[in-house]
Amino acid sequence: MDIIVLRTFVSILDEGSFAAAARRMGVSRSLASKYISDLERSLGARLLTRTTRAVRPTPIGEAYGAEIRNILNRLDAANEAVRKAVGNAAGVLKIGSPVAYTLRILQPHLRRFMETYPEIQLEMLLDDGTSDVIGDGFDAVIRVGYLNDSSLHAKRLHQGKIILVAAPEYLEKHGTPTQPADLLKHDCLHYTNLRTGDSWPFQRDGETIQQKVHAIFASNNTDLLYMMARDGVGVALVPEIIAAKDVAEGRLISLLTDYTVPRVPINIVYPTGRLMTAAMRAFLDFMGNLRLG
Repeated sequence: MDIIVLRTFVSILDEGSFAAAARRMGVSRSLASKYISDLERSLGARLLTRTTRAVRPTPIGEAYGAEIRNILNRLDAANEAVRKAVGNAAGVLKIGSPVAYTLRILQPHLRRFMETYPEIQLEMLLDDGTSDVIGDGFDAVIRVGYLNDSSLHAKRLHQGKIILVAAPEYLEKHGTPTQPADLLKHDCLHYTNLRTGDSWPFQRDGETIQQKVHAIFASNNTDLLYMMARDGVGVALVPEIIAAKDVAEGRLISLLTDYTVPRVPINIVYPTGRLMTAAMRAFLDFMGNLRLG
């Protein structure tokens, strides 16, 4: 029996639909459906119940799926053991990563990773949300900000410096804040992934101030906030690496420079209890050796 048929069956159990399983397997929906029809015909048993809303396993299909999943896990472990023995990092590696971070910081390094490990098929999915590492089938996800307690492994990559900026034309119209409390009078562009809600954290002389702000616009994408600040819409907290060139050339002004904003941790998180493939180990080692700030 073709192994891809069995993997397709397990993917359908995981995803709950033929369409999602087909995307995961990289085949057409019709081919995925044919795989299952052929499998059911060869076994002489109905494995799945299809409705307009979902696909669910029959009792015998659920039991069969559990057995097949165990077999595939053992097969993957055996294959990976051989790859480790010969040092062969290969296969598909699915990584989730925030948009701005990937395009501004990580992207220049990805080509070197691909050249170093030509047998690894790297799939980067850019998303500023909090992707479900296990449910969405990621091998790992890069997350910007503080992590919630979870059963996931986390490896700290570095910390990003954050600065407060606004365009000169905005400051000419609204004035320049000289202390955090002044931000109550300003139009603020808020990053929704901050753990501090509608407050912005500032530090000076060992003291932290959680300053309430008036957010006229909010987004989970720092690139969008940076561009709106550069266009004179308001004041924004953005990663220094994104805004440094505009600050140096006067298109943005760095504000409240007597204060600092706590650096934001950047972590790569990945599931516990899962076989660490050679490809995943190679990516972790590569990311850990980068000097990103």
